[in-house]
Amino acid sequence: MLYAVLCYNDENAVATWTKEEDDAVMARLGKVEDAMKAKGKLGPVARLLPTTAATTLRKNSGEPLIIDGPFAETKEQFLGFYTVDCDSLDEVIQFAKDLAVANPGLGSYEIRPVAVFHPSELG
Repeated sequence: MLYAVLCYNDENAVATWTKEEDDAVMARLGKVEDAMKAKGKLGPVARLLPTTAATTLRKNSGEPLIIDGPFAETKEQFLGFYTVDCDSLDEVIQFAKDLAVANPGLGSYEIRPVAVFHPSELG
């Protein structure tokens, strides 16, 4: 089963990290990633740029509204994601726990099953 592990944290706190602190976090996360990669279970991984670089298209009954910034203002922001192919929910929960240990501070990891969907291939 494919899972998306969505990473949320306070981007203002992350932005205060020095280059050395950021490099250390990325090295710890890299070790967690390498373990999943060695099992052939790690898919695409993305680290998103800050929400100040985001653009949102908001649907309504008329012309869509394009706004600067993220979809919603929250205490934690969506900072990136992992895609993993795990045999069970327990396995992906353990992966998220390992990420949480490697990444300092508060935050959360949302785990969601992924259904591969290609509407262009429906014919």
